[in-house]
This record gives sequence, C-alpha cells and structure tokens, in this order.
Amino acid sequence: MKNVITTLAILFICQISIAQDYKFGKVSKEELQEKYNPLDSSASATYLYKYRKTFFEHQKEKGFQLITEVHERVKIYNKEGFDYATKAINLYKSGSHQENARGLKAYTYNLVDGTIEDTKLKKDGIFKTEKSKYHNETKFTMPNIKEGSVVEYEYKIISPFYSNVDEFRLQHAIPIKKLEAQFQAPEYYNFKVNMKGFLQVIPKIENKRDKLQYKNKVPISENKALDASTHYRSGEIEFTKIVSSYSLENIPALKEEPYVNNINNYRSSVKYELSYVKMPQSTIEYYSTTWEDVVKTIYKSSSFGAELDKSGYYEDDIDALISAVSDPKARVALIFDFVKSRVKWNTYYGKYTSGGVRKAYKEQVGNVAEINLMLTSMLRYAGLEANPVLVSTRQNGIPLFPTREGYNYVVSCVELPTGHVLLDATNKYGSPNILPYRTLNWEGRIIKKDGTSSLINLYPSENSKTSILMMADLSEEGDLEGNFRSVKTNHKALSYRERYNNANEDDFLEQLENKHDGLEISDFKVANAVELSKPVMESYKFFKESQADIIGDKIYFSPLFFLRTKENPFKLEKREFPVDFGYPSSSTYRITINLPEGYKVESIPEGTALVLPDDLGMFKYILSQKGSTIQLLIDAKMNTSIISPLYYETLKAYFKQLIEKENEQIVLTKV
Repeated sequence: MKNVITTLAILFICQISIAQDYKFGKVSKEELQEKYNPLDSSASATYLYKYRKTFFEHQKEKGFQLITEVHERVKIYNKEGFDYATKAINLYKSGSHQENARGLKAYTYNLVDGTIEDTKLKKDGIFKTEKSKYHNETKFTMPNIKEGSVVEYEYKIISPFYSNVDEFRLQHAIPIKKLEAQFQAPEYYNFKVNMKGFLQVIPKIENKRDKLQYKNKVPISENKALDASTHYRSGEIEFTKIVSSYSLENIPALKEEPYVNNINNYRSSVKYELSYVKMPQSTIEYYSTTWEDVVKTIYKSSSFGAELDKSGYYEDDIDALISAVSDPKARVALIFDFVKSRVKWNTYYGKYTSGGVRKAYKEQVGNVAEINLMLTSMLRYAGLEANPVLVSTRQNGIPLFPTREGYNYVVSCVELPTGHVLLDATNKYGSPNILPYRTLNWEGRIIKKDGTSSLINLYPSENSKTSILMMADLSEEGDLEGNFRSVKTNHKALSYRERYNNANEDDFLEQLENKHDGLEISDFKVANAVELSKPVMESYKFFKESQADIIGDKIYFSPLFFLRTKENPFKLEKREFPVDFGYPSSSTYRITINLPEGYKVESIPEGTALVLPDDLGMFKYILSQKGSTIQLLIDAKMNTSIISPLYYETLKAYFKQLIEKENEQIVLTKV
C-alpha cells in the first residue's frame, strides 16, 4: 500500500509539471498556495523554473556577440528563503569592452484574498556598481516579499567576450523543479564540453542551418566607376550551428556542509571552453586546449611574464638589503619582509598586473599579481631559484579542466636545499609556507622560466598547533573563575593575528565573550601579535556563572566547561565530496580544576583514546584526581588537510564519540 501511495504522489507531481505554464507572467495559484517543496520539505525556496539560453548573434558592425537570455521563477516558502529575492548579475569588462545587462523585467507575485497580486520591480530597486577593474555588477531586490511569494525575472546579457562562456550551473543550494538550458555555437567556434557533479546529464545535440548578412565597404580601386555612396558589397552566408539542449526536472539541492573548500566544485554543471576559431578564408586561431597552451598564453602576456624581467626599479634597494647576507634562507626572509612592508595589497585578485610592477612599487600599493610577481623577480635577482605559482582561490573553485579562467591568483615559490617554500606577500602576517587560507585549494601550477609548468601542493605539511592551559576554581554555586592562556602557531596564529590586529580590542573582547556565551574577561593580554617568528599568545582572567548543575547535594559538570564541543558538524548520512580542514592541526588542553570545599568526587569519566585509520587523526582524553584537584589532558590531532569521502562514516562516528566524551560529566557529592 505504501508503494502505491508513493507512486501516485510521483505521478501527481509529474502531472503538475506537465501542466505548468512557464511563460513569463503565467504564475498560477497552485504555485502561490504551495507551502513546501513536496520532494524536499526542508527547502526554504525552490526554483520553479530556471531557463538559460546562450547563443551567438552576428551584428554587422561588431561581428559575433555572445548573448545570454535568463528567465527564472522562484518560490519562497519562509523568511530563510528571502535571500532568493535578491539577484546579482556579474558583468565582465576589459579595457573599452564590457558586458551589458539589458531588458530586465521582474515581478513579485502574492496571493491576496484568493486573487493573484503582482508588484513590478522599479528602478529604485536596481543597483549598478563597479566591483573592480574587471567586473561590474547589476543587482536587484524584489519588492513586496512575503512568506509564500513567487518572484520572477528575465534579462539578457550581451557580451563581446565570445571565448568566455559562463558555466551552466545545473544544481543549486535549493531544489529545481524544471530546468531548461541551451547553448548554440556557429560552426566557426569549436568548444570543448566539460561536465562535473553527480547528476547524469546527457544533452540533446542538433545541427541547424542559419545565415548571416554582411555589408562591407569596397576599396575604391575595385569600383572606380561607381558613385561613392554605393561603395559597399553585401551578401548572405549560410552556416551550421550546433545546438545543445538540456531539460531536467526535480533536481535535488546540494547544500552547504561544514569543511568544504567550495561547494560549487561539486554542484553539477557544464562548462563550454573555446578550443579554436576557424572563420571562412582564415587560419585557425587556437585557444586553450591543454594546460601547456594555457600556461604559455598566460606566461607570454605582457602583464605576467614580462613583469618578471623588470628589475631596474628595485635593484639599488635590494642590493643594500642583502649585500651583507649570503645565506639563501636569510635572503628569502629579508626580501619577503621587505615586499610585505613596502607594498600594500589593494584587495584585488588576479594573475595579471593592472598598472604594472614599477607603478605598484613606486606608489606602494598593488594587486596580487603585482606584489607576488615583484617578489619573484626580486628573489631571482638575489640569485635564488624562484618561480610564480598560479592559484585558484577557494572561492574561485578547482580548475578541473584546462582553462585560462581557472586561475585567478598568483603566489611565489622559491627552491631551497631544504625544499620549496611558498610565499604570498599580500598578507603582512603571512610567513614562509604559511599561505593565506583563501589560497589553500588543492594544487597550484608552478611556471618555470622556460614556460613549462608542473603541479605543486598548496597545503602545508606541518601541523598548526593550539595549546590551551586553564586553571580554574569551581564554587559550590557552580560558578567558575580562573586563568586562561592559549599559544598558537602557523595557520592558527595567522588567523588569530588577522582577527586581532585588524579589530578594535574592545570589539574583539566583546566577540570573544559572546563566543563563550557571556564569559567575563579581565587582564586581557596578547604577546607576539606582530612578531611572526614567535607563536602568538593570548592570556586573561575569566569568570563565568552556572558552569555546573546543582541537584540536591550533588554537582554535575563537564571538565571542559565552555570549551567543550557541543554538536557534531557532520550530519549527512552520506557525503559524496571530501572533507577539507584547510590545513593539518593539533590541539592540546591542560585543565586544572580546584573543587569546592566540602565536596568529593563520586564519579569521574574514564580516559579514552580514539584513532582514525591511516594515521588521519587521533583523540586522547585523560582525567586524573589528586585530593581536591582534577586534571584533564586532551590531545587531538588531524594530520591531513583533506579526507576522502570514503572515510566519511568513520569520521562522523569519530566526532560523535569525541563529543560524547567531552560532554561526559564529573559528579561531586557533599562530604
């Protein structure tokens, strides 16, 4: 009987889908009355319809332009789904060329007393901003949003950058009921198709005939007898276009999970990468087809490879800096610190320079490429084997296929007798082999002087350590008072310095107190906040109420108190993608607790040791008692940055046991 009901429910959903009208403005009462997605009741919103068509359109004055038409209809179930009432359109620009958004039309629909009421998006809800030298943004927020609203919008993007086709994303953080997508390319443009994700996607591919009309000026030598006003040659060219169509229904959401470098790496999508162009009566123009092609194209750019050869602007300064130092490691440290202090990062990413290294050095401000190509050049000038490394930031995703757009960042690598050292001088708190978290994204591509390339692991091999020492007195009322000290190294120290040094100390303390749910802090001190060769140390006195439960003549408490982990971050039954911790780490807790007078220990948790397979990690928990003092020692390690999904069930169970142990209670009873 249960199977029959399930089958009927699926048939009912399919019938609704078939009967649905997806024309713009044809929103139904059924869509407005829907309280939740029948296939995913946890969804805060759903794409009822998602349409995209990207094609080439020939314009007589400009040639082929890339056109993208978008039509989306979104159902919002609750307040958590209100974010989907805002849409940002990213528009690329380069020099005098730029993408433009046209024909924006948008409405919000609500059901009022059984009648569909629509509210039009007005100009005051549309915002156009310049995000960077290379990107503009058109952003709009739909009006009159309520729980149960349906929003619908359509627009067109006109782009002169025919080699840069935005990824067709087929999966989002919310479900999609109906998706239609189409890509059309004339025979002159050959594209490679790259797919990723877990959906089984097979496009329907057709060849269709099309034609374009042209009107060209004719040189006077060819038409001397004609009137000047008729010096044109016009005609018509027929060609074949390749049409790839996608039609999908009931696409499940792929939601954010803890410890994912970028969830978009795992969402199903299709990427069209231009391989070559062959116009009539012209030679073939090749684009990126292999990583070798990609690297050569980037390296030959005047905004990349040529910048490495410039040295006259800094030679006197570097000569003075390293003249008395011959040790390679010391030279690296001196030059690295010099660049960090000399040139400030303007927060712009990029593998290419903008104003150039000379200008950045003179004005003491530059983008990522200007700072790190400058650093690489200086290291080479100092006689070191240094090369740039192309990186895709975590936000940019993982470049799975050869593409020039896959890398958006560059760092420096220097080879020493002890091994390679990765450097990023954009972060003034960075250290050798301690790259900013944003760059810790699988592998980078190191480019040698001869233009060849190879992959290099971006993740550190050395653990980032946190050591915590806490001495506390527990009162018979359950309050806790004591001293706290933490010592952090490597990426843990980098993260702390970024938060502490870039914040007002009062605000920093307020956040720290709120993090521990009302902890009262005094005598707060930080040592080595800017001395990068030393661990950063934080210390303070604290007081916190109600850290134990008092029932009758007994006191119950976890010896970790406010430091314990309360919730397992891993909740999925199954996980298809890796767990990314960013860097290997270890934590040590040494906690000493003085018990209140007149109480003795009735029961105490047993010690334990948990071990993950293949030396991935471990957790040790040791409790001991001496008179009225309890001592807790915890030693926890995660020895790798990335854990395969094959270990997910084991990792989930490991964290479950770890949390249960941290939350076990000591029981005191009155003497």
